[in-house]
Amino acid sequence: MDAHNIQFTKIELRIATYLFKHYKDKLNSRQLAKLLGINHAHANKLCNALTKKLLLKREEIGHAVYFSFNHERELAVRFMEYLLTLEEKEPPRWLAIIFHGLKRFNEHIVLGLVFGSSTRNSKFNDVDVLLVYEKNRTKEIRRIKEEIRASQLIEQPIRYVDIAEKDIFLNKEDKIFYTILSESLLFHNAKKYVEVIGKCRR
Repeated sequence: MDAHNIQFTKIELRIATYLFKHYKDKLNSRQLAKLLGINHAHANKLCNALTKKLLLKREEIGHAVYFSFNHERELAVRFMEYLLTLEEKEPPRWLAIIFHGLKRFNEHIVLGLVFGSSTRNSKFNDVDVLLVYEKNRTKEIRRIKEEIRASQLIEQPIRYVDIAEKDIFLNKEDKIFYTILSESLLFHNAKKYVEVIGKCRR
């Protein structure tokens, strides 16, 4: 990225964010178009533009061209950290109250994610939440969970997954855990999320 390449469309940012989170995947423009609900030709054009802006890497395998996030470029990674900070502050409107409630955990956790069906559309039955924290915070976390439940501001039940940071790396090869990390919305600590993705790639 340089001073002449710093403007991005909303769809470009969606593509870059998707590929950053799906750090194990290499996808062609047709696959990305289907996943993001956009036109294939347009997706191909945007992926090539993002490659020129050094956010994506382009790789030819046989007759197909695949794209992945350019994790090796520090400026690209720092840019994603900024975008994910915005994700924390601007959740989908149907999750606004939930995100507000979950912020109570922030001073006690190192990372917080919402995953599952609630991240994709407004018709969901429960909320899946990943809390990453150290064992000495267990009492405070339990208290906050009870406060959130008692407040009744969040109508749907919340299902928590509680882990320590070290457990992330012990489970990094697990397909279900990869889905949690990659198909989630961040509500706390973009910097830590970026750091976790970097370590999981090793």
